[in-house]
Amino acid sequence: MYREATDLAGVRYLRFDTLGSTNAEALARARAGERGPLWIVAAAQTAGRGRRGAAWTSAPGNLYSTLLLTEPSPPVASPQLSFVAALALHDAVATCAPQLGPALKLKWPNDLLLGGAKLAGILLEGESDPVASVAIGIGVNCAHHPEATGYPATDLAVAGALVTPEQLLVELAAAMTQRLAQWRRGEGFAAIRADWLKRAAGLGGDIRVRLPEREFAGRFEGLDEAGRLLVRAGGVLTAVGAGEVFGFDPAIKEGR
Repeated sequence: MYREATDLAGVRYLRFDTLGSTNAEALARARAGERGPLWIVAAAQTAGRGRRGAAWTSAPGNLYSTLLLTEPSPPVASPQLSFVAALALHDAVATCAPQLGPALKLKWPNDLLLGGAKLAGILLEGESDPVASVAIGIGVNCAHHPEATGYPATDLAVAGALVTPEQLLVELAAAMTQRLAQWRRGEGFAAIRADWLKRAAGLGGDIRVRLPEREFAGRFEGLDEAGRLLVRAGGVLTAVGAGEVFGFDPAIKEGR
């Protein structure tokens, strides 16, 4: 069962007690003829997932949400929505918990960090049939976080910020509307990129990048015009379109 309303920055939303995955629900509705924008929100998920199919812990108390957009931009610009959503998420958390603002950083390509630990993740998924649709999944650790993860995790409560998923969602929806307007279907990506870099974790420092075929270490120098990660290693500047970023590890040799 779910209830429907339109009080999230004027955008329709469906609120469920339990779903398998908010992204999966959004894309299923798009295939059935739904045309966004539409927020899908669940108190709990039974089949939540992260990037590359990784499982995502989804017990009640955290925010599990997806914004469905229909034909949000020319296809080449759609991946930029990851940066748009990251900025909106940063804005929303900083509004709900202003005391944590200085400790919030954005980790390429799609995580929000608090004090160096993962607080939230973003997952973009898209389909082109019957029309181009993008599901922007956003999960935020409000009350609890998973243990024994590959990357350290945290939550708002343990940081002393008592923010409910409902409070955060209201701010997130408002911030998303503002950031989408700034983005202008891709025409405003230069401003989005500049704002993202102001909040970037590790900019100018050494990072470790994991690609499907190798790992290498280098200096994080920025983003190119397409949003690719720019890393200088061994005097060579590499643009990374897809991968995982970790803290610098001297054991990982440049160029490996």
